[in-house]
Amino acid sequence: MSASSRRAFLKGALGGAGGLAAAAASLTPLARTGAAADLTLEKLLQPHYLRLTQEELARVLARIEAEVRERHGVRAEVSDHKALPGVEFAFALDVDQCVGCRRCVHACAVENNSSRAPEIQYIRVLELPEGSLDLEEGDHHYAPESLPRAGRTYLPIQCQQCANPPCVGACPVGATWQEPDGVTVIDYDWCIGCRLCMAACPYWARRFNFAPPAVPSSALHPRMDYLTNRPRSAGVVEKCHFCLHRTRAGLQPACVEACPNGARKFGNVLDPDGELAWILARKSVFVLKPELGTLPRFYYYAGAERARAAAAPPRLDGE
Repeated sequence: MSASSRRAFLKGALGGAGGLAAAAASLTPLARTGAAADLTLEKLLQPHYLRLTQEELARVLARIEAEVRERHGVRAEVSDHKALPGVEFAFALDVDQCVGCRRCVHACAVENNSSRAPEIQYIRVLELPEGSLDLEEGDHHYAPESLPRAGRTYLPIQCQQCANPPCVGACPVGATWQEPDGVTVIDYDWCIGCRLCMAACPYWARRFNFAPPAVPSSALHPRMDYLTNRPRSAGVVEKCHFCLHRTRAGLQPACVEACPNGARKFGNVLDPDGELAWILARKSVFVLKPELGTLPRFYYYAGAERARAAAAPPRLDGE
């Protein structure tokens, strides 16, 4: 089903408001998880984000603010930061500086109003044998008494913000797409929960809400954005979006600010005088799974310029 046909189907094939309301539970594959409780006639008839007029968008943002106030008792400010001209966001990560503390993981969850029980984590940090970048050897559940552990390397993985994202083509309703600044986003009101995007992503970067996200009202971040950290519902997919509500306003992503060692670098890769351009020009960077042709905008490098076998690229995914 194309993005444009979804709304036409809802309005025509189901026939009238009564039919729409009655069909709400059947429009999500996992209605029994509680997703149907969040479906309303207004949401079902809402146009795709890219087709919203300014007037329609203002009504949508006001609706979300009212929902947050009703459910959490929090006066939220929901914005819609647009992509800036001449900007292509990218990440670089110094694997020599990452100590596996996972502060980035938890700062991301707090900033993005992610579920706490269980905690939905956009960032997955792998502990690997020192010198190896074979993802199959990675342990996501490491729990040592102190970090970093001798003889171990730490590799954070999140959405790679691919220039050629397979998840976008896999979505049957156009709920995920790539913005002009290179960031792939999700319209939570348009997602039908089919999880085909999750199957298409080779980096395990997308998360599915099997239950309504559990976020204490006292912990809810009140500054929200339509495409990023506004509250989600059960039955939808979410992922890292480079904190667009922050980065499009000139701030750094929450994970960058949380990193104690400065391992994370973020910026506009099109800026010739920026830190990202400097790293790409002077460091031996690599990306995950380059053979897939996804063209990630998330680069890794060894800041200490550790010796590498001249003819051997990093081992990835059990190669």
